[in-house]
Amino acid sequence: MTILPAAATAVRTDQTANRYDRTTIALHWLTAGLVVTLFLLAEGWGFVPRDLRKAGQSLHISLGILLAAVLVTRLLWRGSAGRRLAPANTGLLHLAAKAAHHALYLLLAAQVTLGFLFRWAQGEPFQFFGLFAVPPAFAPDPDLADTIGGLHNTVAWTIIVLAGLHAAAALIHHYALRDGVLRRMLPGRG
Repeated sequence: MTILPAAATAVRTDQTANRYDRTTIALHWLTAGLVVTLFLLAEGWGFVPRDLRKAGQSLHISLGILLAAVLVTRLLWRGSAGRRLAPANTGLLHLAAKAAHHALYLLLAAQVTLGFLFRWAQGEPFQFFGLFAVPPAFAPDPDLADTIGGLHNTVAWTIIVLAGLHAAAALIHHYALRDGVLRRMLPGRG
């Protein structure tokens, strides 16, 4: 028994389409932009004065909360109304691409979770662009904060490396294989 609406199941797999739908494309590039921005903020605040560092950390937290919302939206969209295209590859290339996509989703979910846990373990309040505060889930624990902070950093670097490989593969498809895979996810007209 399916729980998806009829319209969603109708566009689930489109063997004739050569591009993803606009919402999928927008969510993909919004995710990519947020990941790069969050990473650059975290890596850069050690080089700025303390007052700017606090502002950077506050922006990082707000964008992290936004990434959580985008990720949930993206997963819901992908699982319901998002257009599915025929696989671009077969065999090992198909398996590698699928594994990389699943790993990126898993790592992003882990990173968002670690970000929340890290902030709670630090015992410091965090807000979404000053609009609302995220309430604490448990008492502060400095030792736990150190552990989670290290994991948060490791997962960030893993995401950046894997996303870089993902981008490199897209460029190889576009410039070497010339198979149209990159154009499937580019904004604009088909």
